[in-house]
Amino acid sequence: MEMNEFIKNFGDQFDDTDLSTFTPETRFRDLEEWSSLVALAVLNMVGKKYAIKLLPDEMKPTQTIQELYDLVLSKK
Repeated sequence: MEMNEFIKNFGDQFDDTDLSTFTPETRFRDLEEWSSLVALAVLNMVGKKYAIKLLPDEMKPTQTIQELYDLVLSKK
């Protein structure tokens, strides 16, 4: 799994936020479009693209895309 691919897949879960907004340092919870629905879409994406089941409580402490990426890597 590569960070750029993960960022693209993560960004694809947002309808109105431009992909160029997303970097490893992006604090995704601060984005206007972030919602519980987007969070569920991200969890679903991780399950489908990376075959990793993340629970909402596991994702809750993450703030940046890098932190989420590291969490997903730790589950591989």
